[in-house]
Amino acid sequence: MTMMSQPEALQETPLMTGERARFWREARHGALECLSATFRTHAYAPHTHETYVVGVIVAGCEGFTIAGLKTAARPGDVCFVNPGELHDGCPVGDGYAYRMAYPEVRFLIDIAEDLLGRRLQAVPLFRAPVVRDPMLAAMFARAHHRLEEGRGSLYDDELFHQFFSTSLCRYADLEPASYQVGHHPGLARARDYIDAYLCENVDLATLASIAGLSRHHFLRAFRKTYGLAPHAFLLDRRVHAARRLLLQGLAPPDVATACGFCDQSHLNRVFKGRMGVTPGAFRAAS
Repeated sequence: MTMMSQPEALQETPLMTGERARFWREARHGALECLSATFRTHAYAPHTHETYVVGVIVAGCEGFTIAGLKTAARPGDVCFVNPGELHDGCPVGDGYAYRMAYPEVRFLIDIAEDLLGRRLQAVPLFRAPVVRDPMLAAMFARAHHRLEEGRGSLYDDELFHQFFSTSLCRYADLEPASYQVGHHPGLARARDYIDAYLCENVDLATLASIAGLSRHHFLRAFRKTYGLAPHAFLLDRRVHAARRLLLQGLAPPDVATACGFCDQSHLNRVFKGRMGVTPGAFRAAS
């Protein structure tokens, strides 16, 4: 049995024509290791990781043996490998494309302890290596894809955190305790921070820290108090700011830049979705 990092596992077999693999560490999630790859013939030798392996197949089929049992994963499945579990991997048929993350043990323990509201007595372990959950798989694939493109946002932070929280609740040996989330004074500080930094790429960890809450508690408490998730609240505030600037006569491209939208088309979609008209039409009518 060989303990190796994911880059080392990739190097065991060179990639062939039509194959690709991109590995990176995601700063938005504490240097979380991520991989996006397409394999036609590439096969992994049996190995283990000190981290978890969590991800989805986005096309084709991957076959693998884990803990001595043969299985396969396809689009709509979510894959889980616990730390130290021996596994391999190989293409089935024409190959497969997949997206994977390699969370450290502490990363998932922190989320699990947020869910339980207490310290864990043991490392959380997933009960099965493959589960059929198309909605959860789509959630992971969307967030992972946007991170790979460098477009990570507060919304994607929420999506990724929701994915790991839901995965632990549904498929790991945890029984999250129910609890009531009341108003917390730190939420107002987080709200004011959003207002002060509308143009910035605000991240979930910063907002939770400002509020003095764990990320899981912050997300639930913020939605309960303000009726919107933090990302939706941020977009709403940006629309209000855009409306004020349009009333002052600024052109939509300048408004998009000033209010933190990716570009004018992004402003158009968000503004029309809330105001019913495009920014240009609103400016002309004003």
